Amino acid sequence: MRKLRDLRAGARYHVSARANYGEAILNPSEVKELFLSVLREAKRKYDFCIEHFCIMGNHYHLIVRPGENECLSVIMKWIMQVFAMRYNRRLGIHGHVWGDRFFSRIIVDREDFKRIFEYINDNPVKEHFVPEPGSWPYGGLYHHRTMRFDILDLLPQWITALFKAASSAYAVP
Repeated sequence: MRKLRDLRAGARYHVSARANYGEAILNPSEVKELFLSVLREAKRKYDFCIEHFCIMGNHYHLIVRPGENECLSVIMKWIMQVFAMRYNRRLGIHGHVWGDRFFSRIIVDREDFKRIFEYINDNPVKEHFVPEPGSWPYGGLYHHRTMRFDILDLLPQWITALFKAASSAYAVP
């Protein structure tokens, strides 16, 4: 039997999912753009905020805050199913896209948020995709720096301060 997911009203979650067999299905930029388009569509369909994100080659990370009457599981199920259907249709294939159900953990406080925020920022740098996280076009820091708020939401001041600190800490000379 599956372990019950910890869901709480008003909570922020670190959410992640990995592709089936850890394959780098998200590597082509067109597939990352497909995933971003599904996120945009989900934001029109459901009431939730994305406060940070990063799309890698075989997985993604989100910091999500569902709206008052929304359920994280419903939102993520829709995102993952719709992406899988569109991905399979585009490639003319059938079968599983995601390796398992999505991971989620409640972010307990600001310090926890900051740690997860920095972990998400550093993903593309650790994989040597970019020299600094602010230049990764499939991450929240890049979207914030370029004023793209089609995925990210307008954020509370304390979160915006983290973006600014991260931008200056990773500034390109």
